[in-house]
Amino acid sequence: MTLDPVILSRLQFGLTISFHYIFPVFSIGLGLLLVIMEGLYLKTGQDVYHRMTHFWVSIFALIFGIGVATGIVMEFQFGTNWANYSRFVGDVFGSALAAEGLFAFFLESGFLAVLLFGWNKVSKGMHFLSTILVCLGAHFSAVWIVVANSWQQTPAGFHLVRHNGVLRAEITDFWAMVFNPSSIERLSHVISGAWLAGAFLLLSVSAFYLIKQKHLDVAKAGMNIGLSVALIASLLQLVTGHESALVVAKHQPVKLAAMEGHFKDNQPADLYLLGWVDEKAEKTYGISIPGGLSFLTHNNFQTPVTGLQKFPKRDRPPVNITFQTYHIMIAIGMALIGLSVLGLFLKFRGTLYTCKPVLWIFVASVMLPQIANQVGWATAEIGRQPWIVYGLMRTAQGISPVVKGSNILASILLFSAVYMLLFILFIYLLNQKIKKGPVFYAGDTTHQDPRLTVQSREGDINVL
Repeated sequence: MTLDPVILSRLQFGLTISFHYIFPVFSIGLGLLLVIMEGLYLKTGQDVYHRMTHFWVSIFALIFGIGVATGIVMEFQFGTNWANYSRFVGDVFGSALAAEGLFAFFLESGFLAVLLFGWNKVSKGMHFLSTILVCLGAHFSAVWIVVANSWQQTPAGFHLVRHNGVLRAEITDFWAMVFNPSSIERLSHVISGAWLAGAFLLLSVSAFYLIKQKHLDVAKAGMNIGLSVALIASLLQLVTGHESALVVAKHQPVKLAAMEGHFKDNQPADLYLLGWVDEKAEKTYGISIPGGLSFLTHNNFQTPVTGLQKFPKRDRPPVNITFQTYHIMIAIGMALIGLSVLGLFLKFRGTLYTCKPVLWIFVASVMLPQIANQVGWATAEIGRQPWIVYGLMRTAQGISPVVKGSNILASILLFSAVYMLLFILFIYLLNQKIKKGPVFYAGDTTHQDPRLTVQSREGDINVL
């Protein structure tokens, strides 16, 4: 059996980035929630928000630590498996990743120490400022990573030069590179998706406490905050997703055609709710709204949309997997809007905190934003194929020519084993923290086993 280095390198990078991406979206979402929680504590002085902030800071620290460990591996792969690609985009990616390190990672990690250990050591205002800066650092990380990735999708602000026979893309306009045609829309979509992940993690844990009748004041406050953020973020996802799709229609029409399984060129395009693509027969079967895609992209049900038949088969992405991941993302997004509305409706009726079937749904719903984020990235990256830099470099041209398939396969197996152990450790530690609950502040003596209560006259507790 031939071990194709291109396929294996793509599989390896897909594995590492998919696992890593679990954690940054939680960090970004929880960063926002921590600002809200501590802000409410400073505004109201209520002890519940103090204890809630303590508890979620400890979970944020766990997520941050695992995220850093898994993110480093990704960057090494640019040099080991994607040497030709790294030479081609080094000037572009180097500046973006350097900015991510300087303006995001150092900001987040530096003030995280104050956030974790600064309770009663710095003023309340200084601690809240640290929380805000940690939140901004997490968001800035997303900014620079999305900028770099968006440049791959819609390159701008560069020119091609040849040094010692090697073709490279060099920046001619840094801000044109940053504000490339897809960066703002994609960034807003990524950020709102991360807010959803954080909100539904908060909702999941809070619903669990309500079911178990533990830490009820913290759980109710968590449900209130989580539902508000979830509704806003889910609606933002709808808006930013539409705007991002319009950018795809303009700059990557072949990707849009794959996302909706639209083959026929110069004809109106249906909007599929679900379906299956037969790539050989060039037909899509399923439930659709006739002319729906034409309406969403051109505000007219009869306007033609560029179809896959306009492009040579060698320039088309894998259609069915792009179609399926895209529609899974949309289905989950609509479900999250529905859950947010349902939760708020039951809250206003006064039945949310006692409706166990709905609470169990919220406990399980923590997985939905993660799945949506993963398949959303899969849509973006698989839909870009066969290009690693759209229109400039094919994926097959970007790999390291001397790396053998057997070596890549061995590393995939090793990474899989390590990541499985890391994930088990993460779930174990997260479960331990959730079972222990928000007991880091001396005032928390309600609805919990007194043996788990942490006593401290000053409330100066090590949250780790």
